[in-house]
Amino acid sequence: MVMKFSNFIFPAAETPEDDGRVIRESVAEAQLCDRLGVDTVWLAEHHFDGICAYVDPVSFAAALATCTENIKIGFAVAQMSLHHPIRFAEQMNMIDHLSKGRLIVGLGRGTAYNIYDYQGYDIDADEAQERLLESEDIMLKAWTTENFEYKGKFWNIKLPKLRPVPYTKPHPTILRASSSEGSMVGLAKEGRPFMMNVQSDEVTKHRMDLYRQTLAEAGYDDAKIAQNVSDSWVWRNVFVAETDEEAERVGVPAFTRQHEFRSEMRKRVYEEQGVRLQEEKKGIARNDPAHGLIYGSPATVAERLAKIDAIGVGGIMMTFRLGPMAAEVANNSIKLFMEKVAPEFQNRAAAAAE
Repeated sequence: MVMKFSNFIFPAAETPEDDGRVIRESVAEAQLCDRLGVDTVWLAEHHFDGICAYVDPVSFAAALATCTENIKIGFAVAQMSLHHPIRFAEQMNMIDHLSKGRLIVGLGRGTAYNIYDYQGYDIDADEAQERLLESEDIMLKAWTTENFEYKGKFWNIKLPKLRPVPYTKPHPTILRASSSEGSMVGLAKEGRPFMMNVQSDEVTKHRMDLYRQTLAEAGYDDAKIAQNVSDSWVWRNVFVAETDEEAERVGVPAFTRQHEFRSEMRKRVYEEQGVRLQEEKKGIARNDPAHGLIYGSPATVAERLAKIDAIGVGGIMMTFRLGPMAAEVANNSIKLFMEKVAPEFQNRAAAAAE
């Protein structure tokens, strides 16, 4: 199995004046990845704070579907507690057609930290998980059922038929995010692939081993386990430069600022309102450059990624543009990766197959 490489486009716009520029630069970044042969481009969803400039992965995915040719377009993730499931299912069918089946519908309950996302949509954050599960159930049935009726906790629905019908049969590809070990185990019992958030290599290995073990204990055969692993993804921040010294000088400060900016609105809302979803934990892997950032020369980055490849994962979701990093700097990192790092893994896979 060759580990797949993808770009998680998660660009910050620190001021409203930056919004339009960063959105346009993100379109160009996706087009660059398409030309370079990147497997997938992933899109986030966050509101009201600038940590994700394009805000809405649905409309942004539709735009990318019309200006790219080969790259798959995935959500990491759509916050389903903020979406009407029928409207969302229709939108997915539309993008599925525009992209000719390149869509991956990545679903999650909603943000774990930004309470203002829920406030802005008048949604009780405590309902987020239940809304995700009900919405997914509705979409799967609406995609495959005529004269569909549904009565649930949040939605009472009656419709003759979804149009347009899905391009991908029986419906667009669905993938669920898993931020905790418990939710990952639940998906394994259901025989489903998953997306893992930024973790240390040690935690990643533990969870992937547990995932395979749980699939086996649930009765899935080796072929199914291999396919599920191939369809699962882990997330890392990555910065490639010509030398290790340049990567540290440019990449580490940008990574540090990225996390500072992501926490600023949460702190402001807490100071103003006294409310938050949870207190931000100190010393977690995704905030520590030693674990949350892979950086260095092409050779150094390839060496670090080889450790993840040895764990056995289907693909790695890489955020290249970090915090306030200029677009041309991030794009150069992507080019170096695809031209000098990715071929190392393709060559290793070819050699192993001989």
